[in-house]
Amino acid sequence: MYQTDPPLSPKEVLPTMYDLPSEYPEDSGLPDEFHLFQPQLLRETFSPPNYPAEEVFVASDLNLYYDLRHTLWYKRPDWFAAVGVSRLYEQQNLRLSYVIWQEGVAPFVVVELLSPGTEKEDLGQTLREINQPPTKWEVYERILRVPYYIVFDRYTDKLQVFQLVADSYSELDLSTPRVWMPGLELGLGLWQGSYQGIERLWLRWYDASGNWLLTPLERESQRANRLAAQLRELGVNPDEL
Repeated sequence: MYQTDPPLSPKEVLPTMYDLPSEYPEDSGLPDEFHLFQPQLLRETFSPPNYPAEEVFVASDLNLYYDLRHTLWYKRPDWFAAVGVSRLYEQQNLRLSYVIWQEGVAPFVVVELLSPGTEKEDLGQTLREINQPPTKWEVYERILRVPYYIVFDRYTDKLQVFQLVADSYSELDLSTPRVWMPGLELGLGLWQGSYQGIERLWLRWYDASGNWLLTPLERESQRANRLAAQLRELGVNPDEL
C-alpha cells in the first residue's frame, strides 16, 4: 500500500479485530479449572462505580495485540480490564481479540495467575531473546503502561501487586493482601470463601467500604433471603409457599 499525504490512521490501514482472531491451532491445551473459575469470579465482581457498564470491558484468555509495527505479536493475559472503552467492539459486536491500535485504550489492570511454566516471565525474570517479541512484563510495563499488574500464585496463595510509577513497575508492600485502585474506586484482594463449590482463597473485588462485591448468584440469594424475612414478619412461612 502506498503512503498517503496526510497518512491514513492505523484504524484504517492496519489489521482489525476481525483480521487478528484469538484462537490459534498451535496453542497448547485449554486452561485448567482454576484458570476458568478465577477469571470468572473477577468478571462477576468487577463493577467500577465511576464508569457505566457500557464503558467497561473485561476479558480472560483473549489475545491482546499491542504493536502496530508487528501486528501479529500478542499477549494473552489471564484476565484484564479496560475502562472508558465501549463494552462492544464499535458498539455492536462481541470481540474476537483486543487490538490496541483499534481500541485506543490500554488495559487499566492485568491479572496473571502463575503457572510453573510461566512464573519467570510473569514476574519479569526472563530476558527478551533476539528477534523475538518482548516479554509480558515489557509489554505491560513499557509498551501498554498498564497502571496495575497483579500476579497471584494459587499454589502458595501469594499476591503480588506492581504499580506503574514513572516509567517502571514498583512492587507494593502489602500489609494485608489487598490493594485499592483510586482510578476504579475499587479494590482487589484475597477472599476466603466458596465459589463454584470450591473453598479456597480467591481474588475478588471489593468496594470503598471494604465489602466484597457480590456475584449475580449471591445478589439473587440475598434478595430471596430479604423477601423470606419480610414474609416471616407478616406471619407467612415462605417454606410453605
